Amino acid sequence: MNGLRVIPTWRHGQERLYVCRTDGHNVAWYDREAARINLLSEEEREGVLQALGPFLTGPVAVGPPPVPTPAELARLTLHPDDDLAPNRPGEALLVALDRDPAPAHRLRPDPRRRALAAEQAVGEALDRLDGAGWHALHSVPLPGGDRIHHLAIGPGGLFAVHTVHARKQRVTVADPMVTLGRRDPHPLLRRVRADADRASYALTAEVHPVLALFEPTDVTITVPLRDLRVMKDTETEGLARTGGVLKPADVEALHAMARDRGTWSRV
Repeated sequence: MNGLRVIPTWRHGQERLYVCRTDGHNVAWYDREAARINLLSEEEREGVLQALGPFLTGPVAVGPPPVPTPAELARLTLHPDDDLAPNRPGEALLVALDRDPAPAHRLRPDPRRRALAAEQAVGEALDRLDGAGWHALHSVPLPGGDRIHHLAIGPGGLFAVHTVHARKQRVTVADPMVTLGRRDPHPLLRRVRADADRASYALTAEVHPVLALFEPTDVTITVPLRDLRVMKDTETEGLARTGGVLKPADVEALHAMARDRGTWSRV
């Protein structure tokens, strides 16, 4: 056994067979109608074919998920209410603070203000990558009230960025636990990976999880992280040094899909 399992699901009225690792991460899916196996990681090819073997009834194509065609993109002309591109960094927090402001004489600072400062710093850094062929979306809403803080799409691939306010705190990352200062450890990396998995499902493309820490004094990573990147807010622009994954047309196509609110309605 290779540790992969097959999970049948329904998406837009069509059955798909998802291939997952034991930790729940998707590595591929089989579209019966298209007779195609879409791989999110070429390294998993042999294991995926072995896991799907009992479900295959004829010849199938195998490869990375296809990029939307021009015809599909033409259907993505958006109503302003459905376009996520205008969202500001921290958009959801800005709206929440406007609707429900903290009491004027609060003894402790509103934690939403700290979270907003972190999202704004990281979001503005991602926006500056625009000249290098990148697009950033902010406060991407997910069903259930969750959201992806930032989604970066560029030549280096797709990244779901989760931002944490860590100003003047020592941060220890012991997968999946993250410890901020003297607080109790919290399995934050599970949330970060889950956000990236949901984005991969919505966009039918591999999305890498990123944890961005705002102004920490020190960051200690106890063991190498196999599939997740941790960086400070001042290192965000380093994403621009990654490349060779997506062509400009692919970047534009994926950005067109991602900015449509409807893309995220079923993840």
